[in-house]
Amino acid sequence: MRLFLATGNLHKVEELQAMLAAAKLDIEVHTPAVVGGMPEVVEDQDSFSGNALKKARALSAILPDDGWALADDSGLCVDALGGAPGVYSARYAGESASDSDNIDKLLAALSEVVESDRGASFQCHLAIVSPHGEEQVFKGACHGRIIGERRGEGGFGYDPVFIPNGFELSFAELSSEEKAGLSHRGEAMGKLVSWLKR
Repeated sequence: MRLFLATGNLHKVEELQAMLAAAKLDIEVHTPAVVGGMPEVVEDQDSFSGNALKKARALSAILPDDGWALADDSGLCVDALGGAPGVYSARYAGESASDSDNIDKLLAALSEVVESDRGASFQCHLAIVSPHGEEQVFKGACHGRIIGERRGEGGFGYDPVFIPNGFELSFAELSSEEKAGLSHRGEAMGKLVSWLKR
């Protein structure tokens, strides 16, 4: 099976490749570079599933006859912000915002919110499209809270300010293996792997 990852985000590529390798499936994993790059996709859907499917379909359309397309759409949903930044997580502080810009905006938005009311969850929706057009979506979530300052050097995105339930360390302070074991992407990937094994 040849699986193409519908993302240009190298952090996501590394996480997804590591998780697929750990599952020991007979899969060749490729980036879109093999087929000339990821097509331009406007992520204008109002759900993670909608955006993930849009990206997977766009890549599937240019793949060889045996190519499967896998897309991830994920983000952070903060209870006190009505679920924001949600599908806008990657561009919360603007279209060309850095991870640091997004964290700054998030912490500013929560500056008046006490820590006990800073519940949040990371959501991940993985969409896979088969060479025949069959589509599946697998969802994962990790619940926790947002802290008031960055901690840790690992991970990416909002990891330095997110502490998962039952832990005292941020995602950025956990090892990649620990994070994969409890993360939203790890949960969604577990469901995908079970489906692929069937």
